[in-house]
Amino acid sequence: CSRPQKVCLCPFLPIHPLKVSTCLYIIQHPAEESRVLRTVPLLAACLPPDKCKILIGRRFSEDRYPELAVVCRNPNTLILYPGAEATNLEEVTIRSSSPPVMIIIDGTWSQAKDIFYKNSLFRLPRQVQLKTNISSQYVIRTQPTNTCLSTLECAAVALTIMEKNKSIQETILRPLQALCSFQLQHGAQIHHSKEHLLKNGLYDKPMPKNKRKLRRMELLVNNVKI
Repeated sequence: CSRPQKVCLCPFLPIHPLKVSTCLYIIQHPAEESRVLRTVPLLAACLPPDKCKILIGRRFSEDRYPELAVVCRNPNTLILYPGAEATNLEEVTIRSSSPPVMIIIDGTWSQAKDIFYKNSLFRLPRQVQLKTNISSQYVIRTQPTNTCLSTLECAAVALTIMEKNKSIQETILRPLQALCSFQLQHGAQIHHSKEHLLKNGLYDKPMPKNKRKLRRMELLVNNVKI
């Protein structure tokens, strides 16, 4: 897990990397690389190196990333990003001619949105989303809504669906659960979602003056997806 021995999570990782046919491409915003409690390293530790590839950056052109461009044009490539154009992953049929590929953007919601809309390559794969009401177990980091999932959790659910193997989700989530448990035992606080804080009158930060951001706050309170 590459963590100090006092906070080692290796006992919670699979003894051998999970055998999966799906290849993940994690598109990571540079700001995520410096976060101490990020989940992508734990995800990578659960999978073979050739099944979890991490690309760090904000802009991805075909000239600079020819391999990624080929991947994005592959008919078996999906990009996980919710929206009106997205198909529920459970309803997607994957062709058996070549191994499936899943692209997941790693960053805050605003960072992920910036990466998705400002890189034309990511408009090429079929856009999919997860139809799930499970709550995030990444309780040491604030999420916009109760059902927003970390990158590791998204990957765990997506791989479980694509590989048709329910044990994958349990295996990948195990180190995340251990990480959160350890942090809470050593002084960390549970972070409720922004949605929860707003609905229960617990949001203690100044409300934004920007009308667009204020509107997003109202949508959270009224259970409208953003």
